[in-house]
Amino acid sequence: MQLQEIFSQSDVLLDLPPHDKWEAIGALIAHLAATGKIPAEREAELLESVLERERSMSTGMERGLAIPHAAIEGIEKLAAVIGVVRDPQGLEFESIDGDVTRLVVLLLIPRAQKLLHIRTLADIARGLGDASVRETLIGSKTVEEAWDALESKTPS
Repeated sequence: MQLQEIFSQSDVLLDLPPHDKWEAIGALIAHLAATGKIPAEREAELLESVLERERSMSTGMERGLAIPHAAIEGIEKLAAVIGVVRDPQGLEFESIDGDVTRLVVLLLIPRAQKLLHIRTLADIARGLGDASVRETLIGSKTVEEAWDALESKTPS
């Protein structure tokens, strides 16, 4: 799956400004609700699902990537958004490698689609595992530049 199949261009957010991972997750869920990717009336419930998952185990990966996510009942398709933390101080996300996070990918995956869940996580980790893609995203001055960086990487 290509990274551009996971996100739409409007779901690439530059300058994610939160002070901590909890605020970042809230901002990304709010974006999905504001853009109609998730029902606004379920925003609080879906936020709590992702927060609950995050409390059980951090989704901070390696190399500046975090993938907070949850399997959700009652949604038909994947909802995804990527936040770019361009501040060099990054965002503390309790990552495996101890480094700060610069890219936060939030996923809401239909609970009934376990294979989609595994495949999407793997495709994101592979695609954003490429240092040149990460660096281009973080250095992007426009959403178009960031979008082009996602297009340049097709997970194999």
